[in-house]
Amino acid sequence: MKALVTGGTGFIGSHLVEALLQRGDQVRCLLRKTSDMKWLKGFSIEVTYGDCRDRTSLKEAVKGVDQIFHAAGVTKAIHEKTYFEVNALGTENLIQACLENNPSIQKFIYLSSQAAAGPCRNGNKKSEPDPCEPVSAYGQSKRRGEELALAHAHQIPLLILRPCAVYGPRERDIYTFFKLLSKRIKPCLSGEDQHLSLCYIEDIIRAILLAAQSQTSSGEIFFLSDGQDYRLQEMGDIFARAMEVNAYCVRVPKWVMMRAASFSEYFSKVLRSPPLLNKGKVEEILQRNWVCDITKARRVLGFEPRIPLEQGAKLTYEWYKKQNWL
Repeated sequence: MKALVTGGTGFIGSHLVEALLQRGDQVRCLLRKTSDMKWLKGFSIEVTYGDCRDRTSLKEAVKGVDQIFHAAGVTKAIHEKTYFEVNALGTENLIQACLENNPSIQKFIYLSSQAAAGPCRNGNKKSEPDPCEPVSAYGQSKRRGEELALAHAHQIPLLILRPCAVYGPRERDIYTFFKLLSKRIKPCLSGEDQHLSLCYIEDIIRAILLAAQSQTSSGEIFFLSDGQDYRLQEMGDIFARAMEVNAYCVRVPKWVMMRAASFSEYFSKVLRSPPLLNKGKVEEILQRNWVCDITKARRVLGFEPRIPLEQGAKLTYEWYKKQNWL
C-alpha cells in the first residue's frame, strides 16, 4: 500500500506518517519547501514539493498512490481569505488533481474539524445529521472544504473525519493550557462552564486508519473524540493532577478575551505573522457546548477510544517535560 499524506509535518500529520510506516505502507509526503521537517527526521519517506493552492504542483504528488490522507490546513492566518484559499480551495485542487492523474484511487480521507460543524445548540451532543453552524472563519473554511469534497463523492471513494480538540505529544494549542497550569493558573470562563470533547492523538490516528480500511459508502462523515463530556474546569483539574500542581482558577471575562484578540490581530498585521489569538478563536472558546457524538464512528468504523483523559494528560505532560517545553 502506498499513501500520500498532506500536512505530514504537522501535529496530526506527523503521527499519521509514523503509524502508516509502522503498518508497513510506503509513504509519500506533500510538503512546501519551507516546511519544518523536525518531526519526520529519521523516517523512510518519499518527499514531493508542492502547495495545495497550486493545482499544477499536485500532479506528481497524487500519481501512483493507493490512499490519500489530506491533513494539510491552516489554523492561524493573518487574513481570513487565507483560510478559504488553503482549507477549502486547496481541498478542491487536491481532489481535482487526483481525478485527473489518479482516478482509480482506493480511498481519499479528508481530515476536517469539529469546528466545521460548529457548537451544539440543543444541550445534547452534536451528531452528523445536525446542521452545520461554524462560528469562525477557520470553521467556515473547513466546512466549505467538506462541501467541495462531497461534490465529488460520486467520483472518488471519499470519507470526511471531524476530530474534536486533539491533544498529545507535539501539540501546541492545548499546550498553552499546560503552560498556564505550570504557573499555577487555571483559566476559567466567567459565567456558565463550557463543555467540550477531547481525544488523545493515538486514538485519533487509530480512527483514521480504521476509516481508510472501511468499506462504508463514499461521502460519509464521522465525528471523532474519546466519547466523554468534559467541563473546562474539570479538564483543568485533570491536567493539573497529571502535572502534580495546585492551580488557582482565574476567571476571564469575555470582554478581556475579545480585547486581547483585537490586540493580537493588530500586531499580527504589523509583524506579518499569524496571531496567537484571534476573534474567531475567541468565538469558538466562548461557546458553551463543543461535545460531539461518536456513536456513528463506533458503529460503522469499529472505533473504540482506548486512552482516558487522565492517562493521556500524563503522557502528554511527560513528553512536554522531556522536550523541555515545560
